[in-house]
Amino acid sequence: MARVPVRTCVGCRTRRPKPDLVRITRAPDGSVGVDPTGSAPGRGAYVCRDRVCVQLASRKGGLARAMRATLPPDDLATLVEEIEKEIG
Repeated sequence: MARVPVRTCVGCRTRRPKPDLVRITRAPDGSVGVDPTGSAPGRGAYVCRDRVCVQLASRKGGLARAMRATLPPDDLATLVEEIEKEIG
């Protein structure tokens, strides 16, 4: 039986199986976005498929800290919209 990797949500800090989370990446060129495949190159962070966790991650600065990048408010708002589209 295959082992399922576990990751921590940057919003609620809960550990969950990787398929239950949305991966956010900072690409080598510095752009930050949603990684629907879960395997794009670059620094990755994970957030639960829950709007509350997404809001927590953005409000508390968890996304920017996990990405080790400065996210201006308009870029952060765009990223949150992308995540919410991925959640459905």
